[in-house]
Amino acid sequence: MDKIPLTRAGYEKLDAELKHLRSVERPAIIAAIAEARAHGDLSENAEYHSAKEKQSFIEGRIKELEGVIGLADIIDTARLSGPVKFGATVHLVDEDTDEERTYQIVGEYEADIENGRLNIRSPLARALIGRTAGDSVEVRTPGGERSYEILSVSFS
Repeated sequence: MDKIPLTRAGYEKLDAELKHLRSVERPAIIAAIAEARAHGDLSENAEYHSAKEKQSFIEGRIKELEGVIGLADIIDTARLSGPVKFGATVHLVDEDTDEERTYQIVGEYEADIENGRLNIRSPLARALIGRTAGDSVEVRTPGGERSYEILSVSFS
């Protein structure tokens, strides 16, 4: 199986979610199911069915997180340097609108575009890989062609 690249912060966030699901959410849903069962007839018990559905979701998420954490390849981004690669923080300017943006290139399980964490498999991240400050990149996105200039590349 392939390793899943994660930053230290991404790994810790997933690990904290897993611990929370196991120690807080799982026991709470078990208690909710027990309470719903005490109400009698399960065939028409909406609370019971809702709790079972939530339990299924929680157990699925626990399995997913266990798999990701088991295959995690934690990359210490502070030890990296050079051109854009996994873990790099890239400061860009859109050459058409002069809008500046900053993204960190991360794995798919820690990607969060609203918080500047860009999936390494995204079109923009793929275009940035291997480039350095001062380079221009052309990116084909669902919204059309975009041109960006890399202002800086850092690792932290």
